[in-house]
Amino acid sequence: MKNLFIAATLALSTPILADTIIVQSTTSTKNSGFYDYLLPMIKKDTGIQVNVVAVGTGQAIKNARRCDGDVLLVHAKEAEEKFVADGYGEYRHDLMYNDFVIIGPKTDPANVANASDVIEALRRIREADAKFASRGDDSGTHKKERTLWQEAGIDPVEGSGQWYLETGSGMGATLNTGVGLSAYVLTDRAPGSPLPTNRMQPLPLRVTRPCSTNTASSP
Repeated sequence: MKNLFIAATLALSTPILADTIIVQSTTSTKNSGFYDYLLPMIKKDTGIQVNVVAVGTGQAIKNARRCDGDVLLVHAKEAEEKFVADGYGEYRHDLMYNDFVIIGPKTDPANVANASDVIEALRRIREADAKFASRGDDSGTHKKERTLWQEAGIDPVEGSGQWYLETGSGMGATLNTGVGLSAYVLTDRAPGSPLPTNRMQPLPLRVTRPCSTNTASSP
């Protein structure tokens, strides 16, 4: 099963005149180490100081609607297009691509690794009453997760506080919750991978089921 994940950047209506700009960003992009690698080069080449506010996609868009930012980098295509259509942004570009995976305990109590697709994987998690940690923050990742549960015919909120654990936090914190509670987590692959630039502790987890393949064009 293929599901599109798009990372996009939108320039807000306020002209950039200062030597400092604010980027409203997803936590996933920050947790991947992307900014740690790129922003020093931008500062060196342009002299512009980029300050990143890392929150979930939903909150980032709300912040941008209040004109609290110069660039919006999120991953919820419909919400991005509405943002521009409503006059809050000047334009939208696909910037990069990523994909979602389900990670979980090495013991894989729900036998997710042998599921035929992500929908079956979610059903196995529910049938096994295995713990699942959700961001629960209206982020792009959370929006995708809710869509997948709906396609699986499951309302996970009915198990809230039992097997379904809503952190209300960013990707890094939710992954750490998954580590601590041996719970499955839907994550984009970049922050879910123990990259050298990733500030999260090494995860005693493994990718158990890829659930999307994505393409996006550069600006």
